[in-house]
Amino acid sequence: MGATLQQIAEYLDERGLPYREQPQKARLVTRARSKHAADLLIVIQLDEEGRFFKLFVPEVLAGVKDHPFKAAILQTMLSISWETKMLQWEYDPLDGEIRAIIEFPLEDSVLTQRQFNRCFDGLIEIVDDWAMPRLLEVMMTGIDPGDEDLMIGERLLLAIQEEAPGMLDLLEKAMEARKRRGQFPPCREPQADSD
Repeated sequence: MGATLQQIAEYLDERGLPYREQPQKARLVTRARSKHAADLLIVIQLDEEGRFFKLFVPEVLAGVKDHPFKAAILQTMLSISWETKMLQWEYDPLDGEIRAIIEFPLEDSVLTQRQFNRCFDGLIEIVDDWAMPRLLEVMMTGIDPGDEDLMIGERLLLAIQEEAPGMLDLLEKAMEARKRRGQFPPCREPQADSD
């Protein structure tokens, strides 16, 4: 099963987006408006005869290969991957290309329009609204503005530890229990007093 270029073309037609077909590479190429850069070039590629789906923005950042803040830029990309769903970053050490990518196997499943739209919209939103401003700041300063939030969180944890010894252990156990369940415990109805 998997997906076909014709199916993806129909999804793009539904969105009213123009595209170029590159059947020899099993891909379609389109553009999306961007607030923080030139319009984003978006590549939709099917590998393994349509059983593997890729959606990516090639050349997201230029000039990283020999940039003085290269390590901070790459670390920020990894942090963004950690903080988001679906999005991954790729770096080609030969030419310095950086890609933002969403990819996954389809195998015997069909790629639905709803799945495609979530991936397409998510890629644009994360790259343009969230990652680009942060990465451009790192390119200028060498400092990840996302680290500021982490430092505030660490200070809060230290304050809790000083004011309520043992509270962090309880919070950690509660968070581990939540992860195992995958959700917050169900809310319980308050019991009426029997007086």
